[in-house]
Amino acid sequence: MNLSFFPLAVSVAQTLLGLAMLLGMLRLLRGPRAQDRVLALDTLYVNAMLLVLTVGIRSGDSLYFEVALIIGMLGFVSTAALARFLLRGEVIE
Repeated sequence: MNLSFFPLAVSVAQTLLGLAMLLGMLRLLRGPRAQDRVLALDTLYVNAMLLVLTVGIRSGDSLYFEVALIIGMLGFVSTAALARFLLRGEVIE
């Protein structure tokens, strides 16, 4: 594998993830339904997690991978709570 291609690939991935986050933010603000906003928030946390992972790959520091794991766990819990709220109108029974 050509190692000179790797930094370029990571830069392109970071750029595209940033663009995906901007589009997700647009969908979060525009809506029009609450389900669209929850899906946009889910997309935002996944893209943020992947962006942190690419920063970790670029720097070689393992701390970024732990941060990405925390973002993933909190994002999953928040998406599940929001989906439950939209279905039942309450989070805690």
